[in-house]
Amino acid sequence: MQYVFNVQGMTCGHCERAVTQAVQGVDSQAQVKIDRAAQRVEVESSASREALGAAIAEEGYQVA
Repeated sequence: MQYVFNVQGMTCGHCERAVTQAVQGVDSQAQVKIDRAAQRVEVESSASREALGAAIAEEGYQVA
């Protein structure tokens, strides 16, 4: 499944790595594309949207 999240608070490369690692902690095979300027995260994963969003939120980012 492909999901798109609006993620507030990503300001640097470290933020991008944190979000990517959070997603891959739920699904190690997940493909993650981040557009920091648009505050957009695209995820290709077999995990549920809820689980992925929760993992990103646990890193301290607001997920919509």
